[in-house]
Amino acid sequence: MKSFRPILVVALTIPLLNSADELQAVFAKIDAGATGFKGLTADIHRVAHVDLINEDDPESGTIALKRPKAHDIRMRIDFREPSQKQVAYANNRVEIYYPKLNSVDEYDLRQHKGLVEQFLLLGFGSTSQDLRSAYQIRYIGQEPINGQSTWRVELTPKSQEAAETFPKIELWISQETGMALQQKLHEKGGKDYQLATYSNMKLRPDIADADVKPNYPRDARHNKPPIK
Repeated sequence: MKSFRPILVVALTIPLLNSADELQAVFAKIDAGATGFKGLTADIHRVAHVDLINEDDPESGTIALKRPKAHDIRMRIDFREPSQKQVAYANNRVEIYYPKLNSVDEYDLRQHKGLVEQFLLLGFGSTSQDLRSAYQIRYIGQEPINGQSTWRVELTPKSQEAAETFPKIELWISQETGMALQQKLHEKGGKDYQLATYSNMKLRPDIADADVKPNYPRDARHNKPPIK
């Protein structure tokens, strides 16, 4: 009678081989999307979930992102719902403008440059090598997002500093463009998370500088809150 053990090993190995093949397909599409990537616009819906009180804090708006060269990302998000807010990022600096208060909160992130760059890798023009250098990557499966086919992957930061902030990250990568259509950042503790979903995404090589720069009145009050 033949031993059952070799058959069992083969049966358990087949899913691992399939997963590896799928992950290579994900990497190939990410690299194809990164080739010549210069920018994009999209609608964004963001949810911050707090598990202790089982509460979701949603925001919706638009995003414009420009990447003129590697490691140079400029971005502006204009949130419209439930209240207006503008978030602009460039050169390791974030400005958040609150129209109702006519005030701007400024954050200098140069001391956290490495950490910021890791999170800016998440699905917009980065190569698979960029991602693999910063994260351990595991293939989860296929899942539609807003009617589009995606691959779902799980990222574990290699950096201790990044892992202290978001120990697990999930990306839903478009099978058409290689861009992230959804990002889920799990906070330390495992139950709170931030989820960003993108729709009406358009790849744009012609993003103007004005589309990603802060845009607020000259008389806006400027604040420099401490970085928590």
